[in-house]
Amino acid sequence: MFDWRDYGNGIVAFDAGYVRPILAAIHMLVEDGRVAFVDTGSNDALPNALAALKRLGLDVAAVDYVILTHIHLDHAGGAGGMMAAFPNARLVVHPRGARHMAEPSRLVAGVTAVYGAEYVQRVYGEIVPISSERIIEAPDGQVISLAGRQLLCLDTPGHARHHICIIDQKTGGIFTGDMFGLSYRELDVDGRQFIFPTTTPTQFEPEEMRQSIRRLLSFSPDAMYLTHYGQVVDVQKKGEDLLRHLDVLVDLAMSEKDGGADRHQRIKQAMTAYLFAQIRAHGCRLSDAQLGEIWETDLELNAQGLGVWLDSLAV
Repeated sequence: MFDWRDYGNGIVAFDAGYVRPILAAIHMLVEDGRVAFVDTGSNDALPNALAALKRLGLDVAAVDYVILTHIHLDHAGGAGGMMAAFPNARLVVHPRGARHMAEPSRLVAGVTAVYGAEYVQRVYGEIVPISSERIIEAPDGQVISLAGRQLLCLDTPGHARHHICIIDQKTGGIFTGDMFGLSYRELDVDGRQFIFPTTTPTQFEPEEMRQSIRRLLSFSPDAMYLTHYGQVVDVQKKGEDLLRHLDVLVDLAMSEKDGGADRHQRIKQAMTAYLFAQIRAHGCRLSDAQLGEIWETDLELNAQGLGVWLDSLAV
């Protein structure tokens, strides 16, 4: 059975089956027998999504919304398949992302430029277009009603310019996609959670990220729901940690602004050293090899994103 977490109040998270266990979560909101999914993983997630509905005694006709925090394919790659499977669903996405879900060729080309064609085909498969008539564009302040449960969409740039976060106004919890960082459950120590920013290419913008994090904190939520991975509590402290780590990563990148052929590797090595030291200070006793397996992809992409941002400063 895939990882399943019931947080109460009609909020569930389950494993998207993306790359490795408990890397990417799909969240479900359930209200009066109606369902909204938040993020979709890749096409591989559909069997788990169908199993999740069955576990709750619901069928595909119960799904009213598939909500994307942003259109990076670990969050949106399975959207087309889900929309085909859920006949009543509408797709909710940032206005900047809507056209790419209706016509995904440019999106796939951009991802292929980062990962390579073989990886994209193996991990994501075919990205299925979605009829524009089924897409709801969600600018800042858009409210979606799930059987009367109000879901408020916030425009939250910094990780991507097509990123929204969703406030569940019934509980005050916020579904944050990648805006509130990464918090992997393998690093939990005595119930305490570790958190770290994600600075992936190509639209990482540190000041916008700071502003978006502070905006989320201004709502004083009891919990954040991260795609990577699940519920995070002690939110104000986590926000302080995120902002502190973000400042360090920006300073680390700026120290390499003069470039050089091995700039990427220097940034990645320095970030790895900093991250592992912070994890040790948190009390986690996993080996460096185990930490490397958990963080390998994120460290690579974070370093790429910092490099793209540095290059943008020189333009």
